Amino acid sequence: MMPPFHLAIPVHDLSAARRFYGELLGCREGRSDSRWVDFDFFGHQLVCHLVPEHQPAPHANPVDGHEVPVPHFGVVLGMADWERCAARLRNAGVEFIVEPYIRFRGRPGEQGTLFLLDPSGNAIEIKGFRDVPGQLFAT
Repeated sequence: MMPPFHLAIPVHDLSAARRFYGELLGCREGRSDSRWVDFDFFGHQLVCHLVPEHQPAPHANPVDGHEVPVPHFGVVLGMADWERCAARLRNAGVEFIVEPYIRFRGRPGEQGTLFLLDPSGNAIEIKGFRDVPGQLFAT
């Protein structure tokens, strides 16, 4: 089993973070306080810290014909889970930075990917592989 990571990010509104991570993405809420809340982000610990004045500094790099936001974080899912997640986000009317699509089709490392922003402007990538972890680092 891979050990879970811990990531703390700034958010400008904890209620919006709870709706996004808890309700939209389905992440179970863990401990919280008046200035932070943690979530079970697909088996990893994501802590949203209240920073009301937070303003992300957007930047992007070209990858596979798309402008990929930097920095970003995310999760790697099995393909069936990725497809369900992408459908749930589409049905919720999420505005994507990069619409769900298959990257590196027919090549090593083939993956589903999508990018979106949380309400505080933190960029998130959700990937899906048919063979996790076998294809994760394929070249």
